Amino acid sequence: MSLKAFHVLFVSVSVVLSLGFAGWAFAEFRRTADKEYIWWAIAGLAAACGLIIYGRWFLRKLKDTGYL
Repeated sequence: MSLKAFHVLFVSVSVVLSLGFAGWAFAEFRRTADKEYIWWAIAGLAAACGLIIYGRWFLRKLKDTGYL
């Protein structure tokens, strides 16, 4: 596995984990009505959006490099 393939995999897994964290935080906000959890949910969504933007930038930058 090349460094590019590992990087794409790592960013993809990070996006999924960020979205999962945001979902958990939002569920905790609905359960407890503690406003701190809504901020954690927003932070998780922001991290996921940032990772998606970074992943697209990375793929464009290395579009001529193979995955193997």
